[in-house]
Amino acid sequence: MSTLPTIPHLINGERVSGGSRTQDVFNPATGHAEKRVLLADKATVEQAIASAQAAYPAWRATPPLKRARVMSNLKVLLEQHADELCALVTAEHGKVLADALGELQRGIENVEYASYAPELLKGEHSKNVGPAIDSWSEFQALGVTAGITPFNFPVMVPLWMWPMAVACGNTFILKPSERDPSSALRVAELALQAGLPPGVLNVVQGDKESVDTLLTDPRVKAVSFVGSTPIAEYVYATGCAAGKRVQALGGAKNHAVVMPDADVANAVSAMMGAAYGSCGERCMAVPLIVAVGDATADAMIAGLKAEIAKMKVGPGTDASNDMGPLVSKPHFEKVKGYVNQGVMEGATLLVDGRGVKVPGHEDGYFLGPCLFDNVKPGMVIYQEEIFGPVLGIVRVQTLQEAMDLIDAHEYGNGTCIFTRDGEAARYFSDNILVGMVGVNVPLPVPVAYHSFGGWKRSLFGDLHAYGPDAVRFYTKRKTITQRWPSAGVREGTVFSFSSNR
Repeated sequence: MSTLPTIPHLINGERVSGGSRTQDVFNPATGHAEKRVLLADKATVEQAIASAQAAYPAWRATPPLKRARVMSNLKVLLEQHADELCALVTAEHGKVLADALGELQRGIENVEYASYAPELLKGEHSKNVGPAIDSWSEFQALGVTAGITPFNFPVMVPLWMWPMAVACGNTFILKPSERDPSSALRVAELALQAGLPPGVLNVVQGDKESVDTLLTDPRVKAVSFVGSTPIAEYVYATGCAAGKRVQALGGAKNHAVVMPDADVANAVSAMMGAAYGSCGERCMAVPLIVAVGDATADAMIAGLKAEIAKMKVGPGTDASNDMGPLVSKPHFEKVKGYVNQGVMEGATLLVDGRGVKVPGHEDGYFLGPCLFDNVKPGMVIYQEEIFGPVLGIVRVQTLQEAMDLIDAHEYGNGTCIFTRDGEAARYFSDNILVGMVGVNVPLPVPVAYHSFGGWKRSLFGDLHAYGPDAVRFYTKRKTITQRWPSAGVREGTVFSFSSNR
């Protein structure tokens, strides 16, 4: 019987074991366990925290320009190792290689932004706020910080967090998803190769025991989280109760409003990627189209059905495939259950992906694209985040009716509108109660030099992820007011300076 390779922790620059428990890591395309990941116990996490704490004084004192150069080096290494990293993502998550590459590229953009740290950390200075008194502010590091990241973007989301945290002078502990942990570990090793000192970035594999240790240990000053809303709320409440700074990004149910004047072909093309890209496993996926008018709904359905018929589902390693498997068997069963629930609740299932079979991968977690019509508010498939390739059409008669539906939903992560009417687009953008808005753009994910975050129960905390908000999250402002009275001035004399140079 063969022994599965074990994915370890990375502490103080070394791969280490820690914890007696393990969990299998599956290849979603085959349904077979191919690796095993260690699950850290409390002592292992505490070892990582101690390593980060020991590395902090020297790293904090490192000039920002030198910290930034590590980020510049890392960017080059990530580009050079792109094929390797994408293969790791596809093998453990299941997304097609093109989606994995897109994820990596967005992560690299955040590393590039972190390399601007010397500019981003500049404070403000005011001279002579009073007689011979100057005042300035500066942004100082917090200390040991931590990030807890989800399975759906195992490379990108960690790169939302730790590059900016360490560029600001903090040390960091990353707890990646135990479902697909290899890529985050490999990126951390590349960071060491880029010049990051041991202990500045540590990776602990684990589950709730690891999370709870990070949330309650007083040496950890700030925690970033991305995941489901129930867990985000738990992380926020627990971390704040322990006196930490916390940002916790939760779930979503993003609506796309399609107006009667929209370019239907463009909207259909955009929605194919938004609904079915990465198998729908992303918080910025669009699982609901709110079609204004029956004619709009009918036109969108005709276009979507035609495009869905062309889709090819199979292993992510095959470049000809448009969509890979779901991440795990439990998640596969959960998403399939949502489809069953939608049928039971009376929505019209126009395209049924439950029967998809991929030759040679019969044990894989493949669910084909699903399309519902006549989805109503109050249905489970309308209200809950499905996180799979399931798209529903909601029919309304006016833009205001569409906006009222969106505003009433508990989530406020992202939304978009397809229209040729500038007035409608402007009204929608100005008034909708959602954190990220697209106009004729299906996935309004901000670029690295803006910040990412939703409203309502999609975000717990005041500051969004990456971009300018990341600098504020991973630093604390200190304002210094200083006076150096001159003895010469006090005595009414004039300084005389030698002309000798």
